[in-house]
Amino acid sequence: MKSRGVTVLLGAVITVLLSFGVLSAPVPYVVLSPGPTVNTLGKEGDKEVIQVTGTQTHNSAGQLRLTTVKVAPETKLIPAIAGWFSDEEAVVPRELVYPPDRTPQQVEEQNAEDFQASQTSAETAALEKLGYPIQVTVTSVTQGGAATGILKDGDVITSIDGQSLTAATQLTDAIRAKPAGTTFTVGYTRDGRPAQASITTKEVDGQPRIGVEIEQRQPHPFELKIDLEDIGGPSAGLMFTLGIIDKLGPEDLTGGKIIAGTGTIDDQGNVGAIGGIPQKLVGAKEAGAVAFLVPADNCAEAKNNAVEGLPLYRVATLDDALAALDTLKAGGQPPGC
Repeated sequence: MKSRGVTVLLGAVITVLLSFGVLSAPVPYVVLSPGPTVNTLGKEGDKEVIQVTGTQTHNSAGQLRLTTVKVAPETKLIPAIAGWFSDEEAVVPRELVYPPDRTPQQVEEQNAEDFQASQTSAETAALEKLGYPIQVTVTSVTQGGAATGILKDGDVITSIDGQSLTAATQLTDAIRAKPAGTTFTVGYTRDGRPAQASITTKEVDGQPRIGVEIEQRQPHPFELKIDLEDIGGPSAGLMFTLGIIDKLGPEDLTGGKIIAGTGTIDDQGNVGAIGGIPQKLVGAKEAGAVAFLVPADNCAEAKNNAVEGLPLYRVATLDDALAALDTLKAGGQPPGC
């Protein structure tokens, strides 16, 4: 009996140890939970999130809060089980966040690059709306190219075949859409004076070209900087854009309310879908938001994960978002999800 008792006790100890090992071992999942929200009109730490020097800025009575998702990069069994039963968290396969062909560091670096790109596009879209248009500027003319003797460094290309240009990619796409030998009517300004010329493309490295290097510029008489750390990805673009417009424009977009939202934005002001909507809605509600701007392509997911007391408003473009804020400020109801 004594020997048998020792065996049973030893077996129990081994079972506990094995259970502990299993429970404490990492599992191939990550847990997504509500991350911090940031008021783009305010400060983070002791620094303004949107910093403007060289011109007057305006204070808002409300807030425009970007929303984030917190990712637990290494998850053990117990937190994963808890996440599956949580209304605020999501458990997803690790490979969806950290692809097997990339290291966590590479993923973080890509997120940082996407975040920087989102800031650049936010500035571009906001400045365009504030009356500082994009200029497609010639930076060099290729010797012997199609534009030699026609265009010069510093020329601003304004149109191609009568279509106004609002982005450098429009010029490139228009030229590549037709075979080499095609003649285009190119509108441009030189020293502020408008002009027009016919340019016939030449084939270079298998592609039709007009033989110029171009750069997208957006001159404005002040300095603009977004200063925010420890956030990655492109999903803050829309809220950065609205924050810039609120700071530089004469109107308070918030109407004194706390407005949250999410969504990517491109140079033309198109709002794109993002991930983590359920967690962002929870984070927004906890931050006191009374309205949430949802990218149009995320509306179905947002409705399925709606948070009580947080109305959802559908936006596909920057204009949609501005119209929604105007309607809310006037006491109306913008288009919902």
